[in-house]
Amino acid sequence: MTLPTLRCAVLDDFQNVAFSIVDWSPVADRVEVTAFHEHHDSEDELAEALADFDIIVTLRERVPFPASLFARLPKLKLLIASGMRNSVIDYAGAEAHGVTVCGTASSGTPPVELTWALLLGLARGIVQENTALREAGPWQSTVGADLHGRVLGVLGLGRIGALVAKVGLAFGMDVVAWSRTLTDQRAAEAGVRRAADKEQLLRESDFVSLHLASNEGTRALIGAAELALMKPEAYLVNTSRAAIVDQDALLAALTEGRIAGAAVDVFDIEPLPAHHPLRTAPRLLATPHLGYVSRDNYRRYYGEAVEDIAAFLAGEPIRRLG
Repeated sequence: MTLPTLRCAVLDDFQNVAFSIVDWSPVADRVEVTAFHEHHDSEDELAEALADFDIIVTLRERVPFPASLFARLPKLKLLIASGMRNSVIDYAGAEAHGVTVCGTASSGTPPVELTWALLLGLARGIVQENTALREAGPWQSTVGADLHGRVLGVLGLGRIGALVAKVGLAFGMDVVAWSRTLTDQRAAEAGVRRAADKEQLLRESDFVSLHLASNEGTRALIGAAELALMKPEAYLVNTSRAAIVDQDALLAALTEGRIAGAAVDVFDIEPLPAHHPLRTAPRLLATPHLGYVSRDNYRRYYGEAVEDIAAFLAGEPIRRLG
């Protein structure tokens, strides 16, 4: 007996690489895969576009899956999220509607590397100087900020934060870290100082890098009062979660020149609307959520998505979430 063919949607394949970066043939006899290269902005758009799909592959936390969306996708049987943690999936809603949720591995190395690309870009005015050179502008217009001997403040010393701290130490920086759960022992193991509180870290640091999970305890952790504690010559880097920083407060601090600059890779709304004020904010270096976007990570995401589908078809789901 020929088994029915299932339909699989791959969301937000902006670079059009989902089919070329891994081999989907292990499930090709049972699954027809369609990649979407444009983002769906609303639940209505998602519900309409995905109504006929049995399987969905979604990247990171870009697309929310509330219970209301599961209710509008009656054919959906399997949702695969890249990474093993996703705060925008309603797991109870998935279970209630008979949807299995699975994940994939995710490397912490790409966001560490992007963090340092952004931090160095800020410190040495790379974008401004490159633009001037290409457009026959002034030959040297910035004076770079030094890293060696300066204080790097790391908010969140988990898997990614610890690697960021390690690079800072290699640059000869004085690294100080803080989170609500950080202990002196953990800080010492990472070779860094533990700040007594986030206020001390913000006052001392020349560069502040955020590496915290998104939850109620970290939402708007950095607001106007916290930004006011930073040195006027200090820089803020956020490759973690947009919700950690009050976006209006950050925009005001940049516009008024109360900090030297900021680099962000994450936003409250993604993709960022065309006329959003952060697109033209002064003293801001911004990238379109590239932290996890690397060849190896994409091979890991899509390769393990294929494994997840094959295991689900065999009746033995792996890497289940929720």
